[in-house]
This record gives sequence, C-alpha cells and structure tokens, in this order.
Amino acid sequence: MEKHEFRKNAADMIYLTACAINGKIPKQKRIEALDIPKLYEVCQKHILTACVAYALESAGINDHDFTQAKEKAIRKNILLDAERMSIFNRLEEEKIWYIPLKGSILKDWYPNLGMRQMSDNDILFDKNRRDDVRCVMKDHGFELKAAYEAVDEYVKEPIYNFEMHSELFMYYQVGDIADHYLEIKSRLLKDENNGYGYHFSNEDFYLFMLAHEYKHFIAGGTGVRSLVDSYIFLRKFGRSLDWKYIAAELEKLGIADFELNNRKLAINVFSMKQLSLEEKKQLDYYVMSGTYGTHENSVKNRVKYNRKGSDLRYLMYRLFPPMRILKASVPWAAKSKLLIPAAYIYRFFKGATVNRKVVAEELKYLGKSDQRF
Repeated sequence: MEKHEFRKNAADMIYLTACAINGKIPKQKRIEALDIPKLYEVCQKHILTACVAYALESAGINDHDFTQAKEKAIRKNILLDAERMSIFNRLEEEKIWYIPLKGSILKDWYPNLGMRQMSDNDILFDKNRRDDVRCVMKDHGFELKAAYEAVDEYVKEPIYNFEMHSELFMYYQVGDIADHYLEIKSRLLKDENNGYGYHFSNEDFYLFMLAHEYKHFIAGGTGVRSLVDSYIFLRKFGRSLDWKYIAAELEKLGIADFELNNRKLAINVFSMKQLSLEEKKQLDYYVMSGTYGTHENSVKNRVKYNRKGSDLRYLMYRLFPPMRILKASVPWAAKSKLLIPAAYIYRFFKGATVNRKVVAEELKYLGKSDQRF
C-alpha cells in the first residue's frame, strides 16, 4: 500500500476508533467512502481491528474479517484472563509476589469486551524467584520461547503468550529510567484480596505506562493504540490524579515534555478536535510507526537520542559504551574485569561484520541528528 493510501485509511481508522470508544455512530458519508479491505490492513498493523469493528457494526457494516477479529479478541481476552488467574493462584501457593502490567489492566477500562486487543500478558515478579517462576510456567504447559536479561517469553498453544519480567526496563533501553524502576517493589500497593499480589497507584500506573511508551517511541516508534490507551486512562482517572506528584516524577524520569505532548495529542485526537500542524506531524509519526515501530525509526532515534553532542562523541559512545550497556550486550563481560577489554574488541568486530548494515545506517544519519528526521 502506498504511503498516501496508508495515511488515508489510517485517518479512517482513527475516526472510527474515536467513534467506538466514545459511543458515537459514524457518519454515513464517512462510511460510504471507506475502503474496507485496506482499512482492515491498516487496523491490523495498529491492532485496532476489534475496536473499529464495533464502530462499523454500529453503522450497520458487518464485514466478515472485522467481525472475526472482534470475536477472536473477545475469546482471547477471556482465555488470557482465566490463564492469568491460574498462574497467579500458583504464584500465591509458591509465595512469589507479582503484579500484572499495562494491557491486562487497561483492557477493562475500554467500553466493550475485546475492544482492546491483547497480544500477550506482561507480569512483573520477584526477581529472586526466577527459577521458581520457570517451574510454575512449565507446570502450566508453557514453553520457554526466549530468555533475556530481564524477561522470559513463554508460549502455549493455541493463543497464549506471557512475558514474565524480573525487571521492568534495561539500562540500554531507556538509561536512567531503568534505574528509577529498579526498586519498584517499594512503591507498589498491596492487593486486598490475596497474599502476594500488588498493583500500582493510579499515578504510578500512568507513569509506568508513559515510560513504557517512551521506550518504544524513541526506539522504532509506537503506534496509534498507545494514544488510545492514554486517552482511555485519562478519561477515567485524569481529574482525580495527583498531578503535582506526577510532574515531580516526570522530571526525575526526564520525560515531562513527552508526557505533555502525548497527553495533549491523545485528548485532541480522540475528542475529535481540530489538530494543529505540529500535532498532525506528531500523529503521523504514530501512524507510520505501526504498533511496534519501524526499523528506520529505530536507527534514526538511536542516533538522535544517544548523540548528545558531536558526531565524534556519538561514535565514541557506540565504540565504548557505558559498563551497563556493555554487559547487557556482551553478558560474559560481567564475569570478570579482565574480560572488559576483550568485550570491547568483540563489539567492534561484531559491528564490522555481523552488524555492518546497522552501523552503515547509523553513519548515514550522523550529521542529521539535530534535525527532525
């Protein structure tokens, strides 16, 4: 699909999403101008297909693909809820503290079941019990798909995908934000109806949601659904939040400007207000990123947000990154200080061979990093 076609259908997707979450019936003139197959393609990229299906059905459009997506989303939400509770019950038995994250909570604040599609479930748990959690997941029939420094990915047929986090962020992803969330347990609130479950305050839920979206925003980009999530949350809790506390925490996290832009954009887009030229440019970044971002955005943003000075300084940063990034990218460097020089050499040769295309792409954007790409 050409970019202009993608943008046109994305505009229809956003309009229909706004109708769905605000309980409005789309205008007939707008419905008649839809290209349903192409609209479906764009919705799939942003995981907003079920949400848009509700809007189409309210206007009398019952497209097979959209209806199937909605019914699948409803079924998946129900199944994931049941599986998640089963895992929580086992964590209770094993006396392992845990907290469900983001999507599994947000989905219940959308107007209709399945409207917020779920691709996986994210759960944070006691990082000292990682081996025990692996046993729990194995006992529940899950296969360990991938193991990273701070998260294990589990899958089970037919539709189950769980990400079990021992930490919320890694330093190489978001720098000081990762440090801010290292000791998150002390800021969690205890559930009243169980022994080991926790939850965020509304303010901390919002802050974590933003930090998570910022991680994607400065990497490959983040899609329109993240703006919908923000709108849904702010509509439900915005007036009751302690904004002084949020402002102070945003300054610590270094994402105050991001929050302000994100909040204004989410509210204006899904309240169907007229956007300024700058807001249209911001929205286009979300639209063209898709749900999980693009490779091009990832390269551009890696240069833009890590440059912090001259091109030479950026090159030195990439050749000789801070210890936390070195140890994250070359895990065996953490075993001994004597291995650190070898780790730097290893990174250099890996960049010159295996990752040479990535390096070449970054070099292309040096000198442009003060501009809006």
